[in-house]
Order: sequence, then structure tokens, then C-alpha cells
Amino acid sequence: MGDREDRSGSRHWHDETIAIRSGRAENGQALAPSLVPTTTFVVPDAAAGREMATQTAPTEFYSRHGNPTVRNFEDAIADLEGAEAARAFASGMGAVTAVVLGLCSSGDHVVSQRQIYSQSQLLLTTVCPRFGIDVTLVDCTEPGAFAAAVRPGKTTLVLAESPANPRLDLVDLEEVGAIAGPITVMDSTFATPLAQRPLEYGFDLVLHSATKAIGGHNDASLGVVAGTAELIQWVWSFAILQGANASPWDAMNGLRGLRTLGVRLRRQSESAQQLAEALEAHDAVAEVRYPGLDSHPQRDLAKRQMAIAGGVLAFEVAGGRDAGRTFVDAVELAQMATSLGGPETLVTHPASTTHVGLTPEELEAAGIGEGTIRVSVGLEHPDDIVADFAQALDAGSA
Repeated sequence: MGDREDRSGSRHWHDETIAIRSGRAENGQALAPSLVPTTTFVVPDAAAGREMATQTAPTEFYSRHGNPTVRNFEDAIADLEGAEAARAFASGMGAVTAVVLGLCSSGDHVVSQRQIYSQSQLLLTTVCPRFGIDVTLVDCTEPGAFAAAVRPGKTTLVLAESPANPRLDLVDLEEVGAIAGPITVMDSTFATPLAQRPLEYGFDLVLHSATKAIGGHNDASLGVVAGTAELIQWVWSFAILQGANASPWDAMNGLRGLRTLGVRLRRQSESAQQLAEALEAHDAVAEVRYPGLDSHPQRDLAKRQMAIAGGVLAFEVAGGRDAGRTFVDAVELAQMATSLGGPETLVTHPASTTHVGLTPEELEAAGIGEGTIRVSVGLEHPDDIVADFAQALDAGSA
């Protein structure tokens, strides 16, 4: 794919600055992202057509292979992650699927974790076995669990997620990144590249559902994988067969989102901290999980590997499933929706929505209770968010 590292030309810049200045190779003198919405490009002659047909990620051949707007987004993510290259997809699950099925074959073994996005878990536990790929799920909070599950010569992939959906469990990046042999991959969606950089801990690939905080406005469906040029070429080769390529329109919105990611993430983290502290003090709340709280069981790990705690938290409403459903029905400012990272505060009841496909045993293994609520804290005034949650909790306990 060629060396695309440090395309912003200023690795010494802070990450918030890189997010604003990166991904501009096709812009010319325009400040706004350049949109090239075409699916098809005219090839000047047969020789050029052959050359582009045998290249990795040509940007003026066919947009399933590559597109200038999408390449700008990929370059921006690669710059932020300190990666050589990146590949964008139509969704986060497009990225996860391409990594798992693009890098693993029948007879291979994958190690992942129980505390993981439900659709990723279903891919691992229902699709992979159909293709002869064996999967072991471990407790991501148990020291040494990933390494202990690796089968030398058999394990091809170690797939981790941190902070994990929905209860913000953390993976020790240094420990898992040091595993030798299999390809190590981190789903860093909740953190974004501004909160943690897994490649610096030895991970081979990092992926995001850029639909979430990176896009940041609930108007772009995107996934992205970043890492070495060699591995991204493998992923790209599968991706053009998979067909889950990113839309230029969504890539443009992803670039727009990156420009404000720094200020959005800081505001959301500050508001999430205030909300988490208020929830801990409320009698109707049994537990709060947020990496910025001293009560988080992995608080020291969060301090070591996360630059900022992020805008997502989880809490357990006392009273179980009925209490959880009552709460999400009672909020007025917050809205019930299954995404995260946008400007609006969103709540979801995982047992009824995002993780409804899991069995009771799988929910328990992931630590998801009947009253678990996941919160994506938005950009509204924090006092208004706290007041809304208080009235909803009070309504449930009245």
C-alpha cells in the first residue's frame, strides 16, 4: 500500500491537532473535505486499467476498491493511530467481519472475550464455527487470561475490546499487546484514537465503529481498521470481495466528525464524570461503571492507558428488568436509542435491545444485569442531563 505514515507531516502535533489537519490530500485549497461521490472512473487506456486492477486500493478505478474521499478518511485515521495504513468499511461490523474472516481460515483458532459487543460475539460464536474456526472466550478482566487461552501454532487471532460494551470493562493493553504469535486486534470504539492508541502497546490492528464518536453526529455509517500496510493489504483483499465498502458521503461526514472530536470528547467526558458521580449518590442505583470513577474496579489501569475516560457509562438500576425499562421510558431529555458518541444523550437497556440476542447465561457471563443501563452522554448542559436522570430514577422508585 506504500508508506502513508505521518501524512499530516507533523507527528509532533497533539492528537487533537492531527484530527483537524489530517486527511486533506485530495482537498486542494478547500478547507472542507472533498467529496468524490462517483462509483466509477474512466480508465485512460488498457495498460492503465491493468495497472490499477492489480493495485491495492487504487483511488480512481472503482470505488469498491478505493475512492479519494474514502482514502482521505482512511489516511486521517491512520495518522491518528500512528499506523501505516487503514481501510474503511460501511459499518463497524463490516470492519470486524473483514478482520475475522479475512485473516482466519478453517482450522484456525480465535481468542476473544466474553465482555464484547453482542454482534461481535454472535459473529464469533455462530458464524465462525460454520467456517471451521474455533473460538475461545475469556474474562477480559482476568490477568493473563488472553495469553493462557492462546494455542501455539493454532491461534491466528486475538480480538479484544476496551472499554468493553456495555459495562466499560477494560483490557490491559500492554499485556495483550505483548502476546507473540497470533495477530492482535483491539476494538477501540468506545475510546477513540484520542483516548488510547493500542498500536503503541504492540497491537497489530486497531478498529473502530466510526459510526459512533468518530463520526459523532449520527449521520455516518462507518467502520475502519488501521495497522501495518501488509496486514491492511490482507484485509483489503478480503474487503473487495466482502463488498462492505464505505460510502464517500459517509467518509466525508467521518472527516467532518474528526475535526471536532477533541472538543466533543472532552465535553462529553466532563459531563459523564458529573453524571456518574450523581448516579453513585442516588439510592435507586445499585452500581455505576465509568473509568473516571475511583470505584471502577480497574481504575488504576484506566489511569495508565486512557488519556480521557470518554462519554459512555453504565449503571445498574435497583429493581431489575422492570426498573430498567421504567427508567428508559421515564427520561425526558435523554432519548432511547442504541448508538453512542453523538451530540444527544442516549440511553439503552442492553438486556432488551443491544444484547437481546444473548442467552441468560451469556448475559451473566458478560456481567450484564436485568437492570443495566448504558448511557452515551451528549453535549447538552450537564446539569440538565443530571436533572433528567434524577427525575427518571425518582419516578421509578415512587
